[in-house]
Amino acid sequence: MVIGILQFEIVVPHSESLKDKRRVVKSLKDRLHREHQVSVAEIGALDHQRIALLGLAAVSSSAPFVSGVLDRVVDKLRHLHGARLGDLRREIISGSAMSLPEGAGAEEAEADEAGPLVWSEEELADLERELDEAGDENAGPENAR
Repeated sequence: MVIGILQFEIVVPHSESLKDKRRVVKSLKDRLHREHQVSVAEIGALDHQRIALLGLAAVSSSAPFVSGVLDRVVDKLRHLHGARLGDLRREIISGSAMSLPEGAGAEEAEADEAGPLVWSEEELADLERELDEAGDENAGPENAR
């Protein structure tokens, strides 16, 4: 598995408000996701009206593919209208592919695609109960369904 990561800053010099900046950022995030099948999130400078810090991730089994996707994204970021690219950090992480247990056939591979459970069933039930309780505490007249 290969993961490509970009952390970049977008400067929106003509933004008059957070609403103006968010409109530019949302449009950019949607476009990058749609055109390059990457995940994008605003990760910093949330309350600054002219600067947005974003993180982007691309995952594949091919390092050249991920590198090409990141190259195309960076090229697009360098040619933004109404905003400009600030600082940029790029990283590609390669991990080993998960291997099947010895003797496992295709049927087992499909059934075990999600991998082993990280939490036990009991831990999951406890977590669900805590989330339900937290939801009940936050439910007031203004949050009623």
